[in-house]
Amino acid sequence: MRVLNGKSARFGRNTAISIVVANMVGTGVFTSLGFQLIDIQSAPVILFLWVLGGVVALCGALCYAELGAALPRSGGEYNFIGQIYHPGAGFVSGWISATIGFAAPTALAAITASTYLHAAWPQFPVVPSAIALIVAVSAIHLTNRRNSGGFQLVFTAIKVTLIVGFAIAGLVLLDAPQSVRWAPEFADIELVGGSAFAVALIYVNYAYTGWNAATYLSNEVEDAARQLPRILVVGTLFVTGLYVLLHVMFLNVAPMDAMAGKLEIGHVVAGYAFGPSGSQVVATMLAILLISTVSAMVIAGPRALQVIGQDFRVLKLLSRANASGIPSVAILVQMIITILLVLTSSFESILVFAGFTLGLNTLITVLGVVLLRRSQSQRPASFRVPWYPLPLVVFCSVTLWTLIFILVERPMEGVFGLGLIVAGWLFYLIAKDRVRN
Repeated sequence: MRVLNGKSARFGRNTAISIVVANMVGTGVFTSLGFQLIDIQSAPVILFLWVLGGVVALCGALCYAELGAALPRSGGEYNFIGQIYHPGAGFVSGWISATIGFAAPTALAAITASTYLHAAWPQFPVVPSAIALIVAVSAIHLTNRRNSGGFQLVFTAIKVTLIVGFAIAGLVLLDAPQSVRWAPEFADIELVGGSAFAVALIYVNYAYTGWNAATYLSNEVEDAARQLPRILVVGTLFVTGLYVLLHVMFLNVAPMDAMAGKLEIGHVVAGYAFGPSGSQVVATMLAILLISTVSAMVIAGPRALQVIGQDFRVLKLLSRANASGIPSVAILVQMIITILLVLTSSFESILVFAGFTLGLNTLITVLGVVLLRRSQSQRPASFRVPWYPLPLVVFCSVTLWTLIFILVERPMEGVFGLGLIVAGWLFYLIAKDRVRN
């Protein structure tokens, strides 16, 4: 971070990359394999899922990089959709970010961290521990950018070190790896075209959620228009490699039947790799590394709320910052919403509901690249999507496919997601004459 007069003026590139990595690496990679293995017990298909998820995330990151370079303001989708489409559409997008975009993933990360902690140390109950983690991390990020950015860098470094060490140790120290078929067969093609693959891809896409995190704090990133493309692409590529390495280790170490349907995949795998005492250590380690994920969500999410407060008089309170420029009210609001989700919703329902709503939000945003190019065809381009329109087509096609399957396979979560969008639009229509600053 750059410091002026003892105060942190901007988040540096490395801090921004760490926020992207920490937003992405969290709940999904340590939980979703159990759901995938219920219907797909093929190692080549599982790895293809994670590689495909990385490709889709990279395509989305390239599109967001062009949007962020052309429209460099904090707020993420709220900023992009509001400027490209309509202020009302931007408000709905911000409404999604406020209610689901960051609160839900933060709740999931806190629940997962507490589940791992409880697996290792049963005296720590899941829900109270999750709430305590959310409150403690929020308190740190309510201070100043130096503390906030430093905390994020340290815990992201710890996270990456622990994950790489866990993956390598699991592969190196394993006495007898599982008998896994890695070469694809014709039956795998049928799996890839089926509904089970599409549903599994929902979990994978959720695990990659966060590749756009840096766009939520563009105003606080040094030289954002030039640095955002590198931040988004480097963070996404790094996480893709990490995910593939982890799943090679998972499938080599533990039987598929032992992992199928389980939430705490890391704990199960550690039990097979290191025995009962080792699994306790690893479960504690996984609980610690998820602190970084909760932290990154608490940094990024409130910036969207802050920008909404700057634009809408009725919500002006959300824009209030402390003496260090930290959006204190927005952080507290997101903390309260997150705690409510922890107290009232199940893990899987939050995941699918959030996956559908966020997928729709990012789909509309990425399509905005087409409109932006048409409306600003003469603008100087600090960054343009390479191989355009291929990345846009890949991202939109895969995302739309998974959204349709959510509506077909999990209609309740899909309908709730659509209901949230409608509620946001109705709020805008009712108050639009009175909310603009």
